[in-house]
Amino acid sequence: MNIEEGLIDIICFLEEFFVDHGMNPALALYLNLLINLIVLTLIVLGINYMIKHFIIEGFKLFTNKTKTTLDDFLIKSNFPKYVGRFLPIFVVYKLFPLIFSNFPDILHAFYFVLKIYIIILVIWICRSVLRSTRNYLKTREEFNDKPLESFSQIIMIFIWIVGLMFIFSEITGKSVVGFAISLGAASAVILLIFKDTILGLVASIQVSVNDIVRIGDWITFEKFGADGTVTEINLATVRVQNWDNTFTTIPTYSLISDSFQNWRGMQESPGRRIKRSVYIKQNSVKFLTSEKIEELKKIKLIAPYLETKQSEIDKYNESNNVDKSLLINGRNQTNLGIFRKYADTYLHEHSAVHKEMYIIVRHLAPTANGIPLEILCFSRDKRWENFEYISADIFDHLIAAIPYFDLQLFEAPSGDDFRDYLGKRSES
Repeated sequence: MNIEEGLIDIICFLEEFFVDHGMNPALALYLNLLINLIVLTLIVLGINYMIKHFIIEGFKLFTNKTKTTLDDFLIKSNFPKYVGRFLPIFVVYKLFPLIFSNFPDILHAFYFVLKIYIIILVIWICRSVLRSTRNYLKTREEFNDKPLESFSQIIMIFIWIVGLMFIFSEITGKSVVGFAISLGAASAVILLIFKDTILGLVASIQVSVNDIVRIGDWITFEKFGADGTVTEINLATVRVQNWDNTFTTIPTYSLISDSFQNWRGMQESPGRRIKRSVYIKQNSVKFLTSEKIEELKKIKLIAPYLETKQSEIDKYNESNNVDKSLLINGRNQTNLGIFRKYADTYLHEHSAVHKEMYIIVRHLAPTANGIPLEILCFSRDKRWENFEYISADIFDHLIAAIPYFDLQLFEAPSGDDFRDYLGKRSES
């Protein structure tokens, strides 16, 4: 006698016992069936209890002694619990057909439900492993800026598609290959229904492969009002924490379809660019007399330059017999030119300005608001608050220095200016 025959004898024992003691055969059959189901339920509950209190707890004790954290994440994602469910499934798979051997319709439904459950259980196990791997990689420094959420979602979607194909195959009775062919025929409808998901999938792959955005990047996306740090990248959206601590959600596809600004290059470069202008009144620009030049030589930063430059200009004018009764004749220095040199020297001497990157002080085309004198340099400190402090410090000094060169800043007149002007006119 093999094991299966012995189990059949045990299962049918009560039915034979009831019939031998005068019970109706049909009633004995159903009563025996009910008792066997209760026994099977108790066996399954006992196995689940063992799995929970011995196998899973033993796995937890094992993970506590290991150095790696991957097994800890497997515990948190219920991986041992899902795997442990295969043991009661195996017991039910072996005993249920013996209990319901006289009920083929119920057996057919049982096998169908069991197969569906096993497919879903496998999907849950894959999801558990995927989540554990993702969470583990997040703890590794080399993966901190990678869109792991997008990768895991893409893989999970693929797993669900495969799982659903097997489920529909069981429901329809078609092979997986045949179902896949039918799915291909309905691809146009699928593309229409899942358009946003597919666009997000494509965008996530392109963002990752082309390294367009990483977690931790500072991006500015005016269309969505985003200006801050990327905190999460997933299949459908990119989450940005703005500098005012609000959050903006951007569709992932927008990162490849629209234009935005990524400040990563600045963050990885040696310095952060300062590019601002001061506007000089055009009628305040003039040639300098020798007396004014002597006065400006008291400014330490440009004294050596003035000595050398003025000597060169004087030699040129003398050698060419230039009539200097008019300042416009020959070569001359202007107050704006000397101020430009002063600003350039000041930037080269400033301790917070990066000396190995561009330092430029230049004129832009004159405007209705005056002559823009643009300052372009790079601060050593790239932190936002320090960068703003350095920029303000530079322009505070330059604006305060402008009057020493007999220059004036352009400023649109305010109501007080008109009031003062009219008051003076009325007094005169």
